[in-house]
Amino acid sequence: MYLAAAGVGTLGIVDYDVVDLSNLQRQILHGVEDIGRAKVESARETLASINPDVRVIAHNAPLNSDNVMDIIRDYDIVVNGSDNFPTRYLINDACVMAGKPLVDGSIFQFEGQVTVYKADEGPCYRCLFPTPPPPGEVPSCAEGGVLGVLPGVVGCLQAVETIKLILGLGRSLIGRLLLYDALSAEFHEVRLRKNPRCPVCGENPTITELIDYEEFCGVPLPRRDGVTEHAQEALLETV
Repeated sequence: MYLAAAGVGTLGIVDYDVVDLSNLQRQILHGVEDIGRAKVESARETLASINPDVRVIAHNAPLNSDNVMDIIRDYDIVVNGSDNFPTRYLINDACVMAGKPLVDGSIFQFEGQVTVYKADEGPCYRCLFPTPPPPGEVPSCAEGGVLGVLPGVVGCLQAVETIKLILGLGRSLIGRLLLYDALSAEFHEVRLRKNPRCPVCGENPTITELIDYEEFCGVPLPRRDGVTEHAQEALLETV
């Protein structure tokens, strides 16, 4: 919403889910009247009402190794808001291979994290976490829950980083992980280093093709009827 208000030329939204009542405490792009509608269509209408001069492209499809490169090809920046590990690894690998900066945000219960991955200037997601966790090791969003306003805090920070990248202003979060603890109202920063042995962006990468990691993380593949076990959400921008 803030990127649309700022006048970012083109916004692409990737999601393959429909609006549910349980989304509304945190996903303010949608309202009660949107329940049952495709999230990408509801989001497009909301963004158009904020700024009709912004072009909004809806990608109503499950993001996977077959389509991710085609989807991100024409965008300058990728902003990741996905809620599962398979999508996070897929987006990271695709951005490294396509040379796209990735503004990444994650949330869990009362904590959030924000950083910018840009493989030619700093580490990527796999530099921190080379492989996905095994099934059952990390609780899902449905199991762990999240404070409803936390996605807004993290999303606004991602919007700030995106606008900085577009304008070439300030010091980005490349190589830095910003941690937010809502319960203590504290921010902390962790320095990140590029791993020369990273399997995707290191000196001798071993991952050179995109992989769908659902089977490793215990997440079923999205069904073609529009019902998914986990929503896949990503936002892409063209300046």
